[in-house]
Amino acid sequence: MFGWRDKILRVNLTNGAITSEPLDPALARNYIGGRGLGIAYLLREMDPACDPLSPQNLLVMAVGPLTGTGAPTGARYMVMTKSPLTGAVTCSNSGGQFPTALKKAGWEAIIIEGRAPQPVYLWIDGGQAELRPAGHLWGLDTHRCDDALRAETHAKARTAVIGPAGERGVLFASIMNDRDRAAGRSGVGAVMGQKNLKAIAVRGDEPLALHDPQGFKSLVKAILERFQASYPDAPPPLRTYGTAVTVAATQSYGVFPTRNFQQGTFEGWEQISGEALTQRFLRAPKACFACPIACGRATEIKDGPYQGRGEGPEYETVYAMGSDCGISDLAALTKANYLCNELGLDTITMGSTLACAMELSELGLLPQAEVGLGRPLRFGDAAALVELTRQTGLGQGFGQVLGLGSKRLAERYGRPELAMVAKGQEFAGYDPRGEQGMGLAYATSPIGASHMRGDPAYIELLGVPMLIDPHSWQDKPQLVKDWQDSFAVIDAAGLCVFFSVRNLVDKTRAIRPQGIMELLNAVTGAGYTLEELCLAGERIFNAERLFLGRAGLDRRHDTLPPRITQEPLPDGPAQGRVCHLEEMLEGYYQVRGWDQQGRPAPARLAQLGLAGG
Repeated sequence: MFGWRDKILRVNLTNGAITSEPLDPALARNYIGGRGLGIAYLLREMDPACDPLSPQNLLVMAVGPLTGTGAPTGARYMVMTKSPLTGAVTCSNSGGQFPTALKKAGWEAIIIEGRAPQPVYLWIDGGQAELRPAGHLWGLDTHRCDDALRAETHAKARTAVIGPAGERGVLFASIMNDRDRAAGRSGVGAVMGQKNLKAIAVRGDEPLALHDPQGFKSLVKAILERFQASYPDAPPPLRTYGTAVTVAATQSYGVFPTRNFQQGTFEGWEQISGEALTQRFLRAPKACFACPIACGRATEIKDGPYQGRGEGPEYETVYAMGSDCGISDLAALTKANYLCNELGLDTITMGSTLACAMELSELGLLPQAEVGLGRPLRFGDAAALVELTRQTGLGQGFGQVLGLGSKRLAERYGRPELAMVAKGQEFAGYDPRGEQGMGLAYATSPIGASHMRGDPAYIELLGVPMLIDPHSWQDKPQLVKDWQDSFAVIDAAGLCVFFSVRNLVDKTRAIRPQGIMELLNAVTGAGYTLEELCLAGERIFNAERLFLGRAGLDRRHDTLPPRITQEPLPDGPAQGRVCHLEEMLEGYYQVRGWDQQGRPAPARLAQLGLAGG
């Protein structure tokens, strides 16, 4: 096989068995890789109704055919499992160097089953793999664990590890690779922790065979030349300012979530913007493998109470720990970001859950004594952000309650509507009242609210690859459907969306993965047509919907909080607007070929090769 590795590594933690099995070429072609392979194996081999923290839950880590090839931003892998936060499927995505190391070790995916009787880690050295005791690593933060693993395996090993949050079952614990890159959403770290798997370390240097090396090289050269021509006089804004450059855009459109989505603009936005981060704390941009953008932030706080050094924050962290909590102290939210990386926490859910707690406290529903800070919890409390993030990661004090996520927190104190979630997962940093497509994408995302399973902000706010009115809702069902399917192709191919969205329009200006198809065909020789590739994206998305149905989720769960659908935005350019979710859902189900309960119709499943599930 070209592009794909022809082997899958299967690890049974219960009995310690490690086996190699062949990758089915037909499965690879139909599901591409990454996210596609992950959902294919989950549907085949586990009961979606299982307890996500039981040994019956599978954990699949899969790269894509473009991972590690040198394709621009071809550095991603997906972590697929059933989420303990939502009860839905999750596909948590990360880049860095670990995915390329896994690919170059000769593996297309790792399937992890069961639960080890004692803590272990998995060491993959090329084609060899073994489980080793990890009792001495249990309790270490992610940075110390990475240091220890490379000391006892190989200096050039790349690692994916959980921190104390994953060990303690925090429902939004992340898996951290390359120290500061996060497969962050939906609690994949908690699943890994419940399996008593502390880490995976991998080393690989096996060359990748490409179908058309010269054609691939020419394509990459042309893509990079077009990219560089777009910025003739300065570096790309994402390299200069990181993803937090988005603060200015969301603030200007009035969709910058503030104080638990009570407002759409934040008076302190300039103090937490990408420009402020670059000016105050940036040491250098940081790139993943084969990335021409380098949006990562190597940062350092040199003085004051929050001194530290690490990576980040990104835009989503700035929103969740900044404006959503009413905090304009950039040093505090950067320090909280460092803690999330070291303890293994999703920054979005951490910040959003704290924002929910702040509103509950200001309404008099959360007693001061329960929080344990010696003062009432209020919006704008930067010191509380840092302290409660630490407590959450370590499972201490009020952090044990915050570690359940905002849905369970709000239910605990009798106000479930104050959790800004879809399917139990916290929103990303865009208010759907001023961005209608994002609201539909949040509600219908297979993993719960997420901007990474189809991000309409590119077309509604940023004009990439084209600009669509963010306030219109009648045209959004087809646009969101096409965008979601294209993102499924990106995730399956092993690419980063930051670069790939430039190649999601065909000659008719329809949203279709034209440029990605050319790269895939040069690498794999699969001979995909554009129609086949679009169908593969739709197949992946519908397979995830099948998983949701078997897990007990349906139209009742394609919802948004009443604040978003009933309470007009009180401020900013989107003032007076609500999200027209119900009006969009009917049209969305129609273009998807789903019935009015959100179930894929048998005829559509047959067309996608999913008949019989």
